[in-house]
Amino acid sequence: MHNAENAGGLEAAKTEVQRKSLDQREQMDELMRVRHSCAHILATAVLRLWPDALLDIGPPTAEGFYYDFDLPSHRFTPEDFPRIEEEMRKVIKENQVFERSVVTRDEARQHFASRGQRFKVERLADIPEGEPISFYRNGDFTDLCAGPHVMRTGNVKPAAFKLLKVASAYFRGNEKNPQLQRLYGTAFKGKEDLEAWVKQQEEAKRRDHRRIGAEMGLFAFDSDYVGPGLPLWLPKGTVLVEELERLAKETEFAAGYVRVRTPHLAKEKMYVTSGHLPYYAESMFAPMEFKESDSDEAPTRYYLKAMNCPHHHRIFAAEPRSYRDLPLRLAEYGTCYRYEQSGELFGLMRVRSMQMNDAHIYLTPEQFAAEFNAVNEMYLKYFKVFGLDRYLMRFSTHDPSKLGQKFVNEPELWKQTEDMVRDVLKSSGINYVEVPNEAAFYGPKIDVQVWSAIGREFTIATNQVDFAVPKRFGLVYRDRDNSERTPLCIHRAPLGTHERFIGFLIEHYAGNFPLWLAPEQARVLAIGDEPRLLDHARALVAQLRSHGIRAEADLSNNPIKGKIQDAEQARVHTMLVLGARDLDAGVVSVRLHGKGPQGAKPPAEVVASMVEAIRSRSS
Repeated sequence: MHNAENAGGLEAAKTEVQRKSLDQREQMDELMRVRHSCAHILATAVLRLWPDALLDIGPPTAEGFYYDFDLPSHRFTPEDFPRIEEEMRKVIKENQVFERSVVTRDEARQHFASRGQRFKVERLADIPEGEPISFYRNGDFTDLCAGPHVMRTGNVKPAAFKLLKVASAYFRGNEKNPQLQRLYGTAFKGKEDLEAWVKQQEEAKRRDHRRIGAEMGLFAFDSDYVGPGLPLWLPKGTVLVEELERLAKETEFAAGYVRVRTPHLAKEKMYVTSGHLPYYAESMFAPMEFKESDSDEAPTRYYLKAMNCPHHHRIFAAEPRSYRDLPLRLAEYGTCYRYEQSGELFGLMRVRSMQMNDAHIYLTPEQFAAEFNAVNEMYLKYFKVFGLDRYLMRFSTHDPSKLGQKFVNEPELWKQTEDMVRDVLKSSGINYVEVPNEAAFYGPKIDVQVWSAIGREFTIATNQVDFAVPKRFGLVYRDRDNSERTPLCIHRAPLGTHERFIGFLIEHYAGNFPLWLAPEQARVLAIGDEPRLLDHARALVAQLRSHGIRAEADLSNNPIKGKIQDAEQARVHTMLVLGARDLDAGVVSVRLHGKGPQGAKPPAEVVASMVEAIRSRSS
């Protein structure tokens, strides 16, 4: 059994960056241009050192940049990094100009085919017809690239970049394609920024949810018997799951949600109707086929559910609906299954089984502003509970040129719903940015970005507006004039999935959870083994547990220093030290994890203060 996946050996690349549109490229800031240029400098250096290398792509990313190579004659290792970086600094010192030239598709194909660069030839197909095909040249190196870049290689500071790791990466992210070698790096505008980032990464390693999860006994993976990407929640991890569900259920009940439950699979017809099949098929587990009876000519196909919304749509359709029933808010912590490629699995952050804090709100257009604002207010409440001071809403809109391809062909509804979302975001004063061409296929969406305590960015949840799929399912309600109308639907999941959100919280708190969330809230530590002392320790544990406090006792023969050390390592929130003097004085000595002694207090006072802190979910 393994508590962390993909440990050891050559790490697999998690994703392939999607090609940016020309509009998105124009919006790239100076830092992204530096990183993009650094990727080209990396490729220049690699070709100087290994002229037989075949090139794929080298985009900038939020963390830095990468470049994919096919190099059968050499396997990159971190030991190569100093040599490659030295060559990159030579390219920077040469201060080569980044020169752009526009070519025809045939000229580009001939250029790369004549040099045996077959991956570049295939990438030509990614460039839409009508979009200019451009080369960027620096020195002797020419790449298929739409830009943009800095003016010269010398604009990249030689002390402000760093190669980070090597990973395996399938061409186009498909396991059926050749496996390439991906070199990851990062670059900044100055040396100080790079040094600060390196320190942040070192702290992130210390807070790695996989390591802390193993130390605390929160979850495990069993690839041999259960399967990759299918987490097993251990007792202490299950505490986190149940506390988050309790928070969500209380919050949603107060907001007028009703809870539902749905099965873990459905007929193929469900996902064809929703539009997820065939377009989402690669992310779904392979279907199961059954004959319901011997007389059936063909078997019926069933799929494990990859999303909860189609099931909720069928719940809406199960009964006649009136405008008086709306808004109808259906909530479920539903389990979904998605076939992430093995190379993309990463602890709790990328899994194949997930429990989602899902809900779907069915409403009239007139109700949209109030409901969407209420969802945003729910996010803000959760941010406060978890001490998240920095957040951003990424409002993703459609590209009108891709209607009927990437997006549902309903131009008027797209404009209407995007205007409604934009108006709500502006009027509520929520911090947001607008991102074109990244909406869901059925409507605009908002990705919620948060930053952990050490400044690392995470996407934890998504809001989506759906004006298309309810119509596909024939969902209707009777309006005031007795006419049938199709409801709008808001998809929302403020706490995301248990897996990703708990992975984030482990890093955010470094495993030092607030009292209400701590798997072990209190541990009574007895000094010595005097019978009356042990009896009182057991009674104190019983008193704590009678108030719903997760408490244990350490009644071992270990010295008290050892007991305290064990409790600290286990990240027990509150330690109650009980010795003969404490017993005679009618008190316990209180210690908090990471904060040390808090003084001696009567047990009843300690219990009361803990109960209140848990009730209020104070940090």
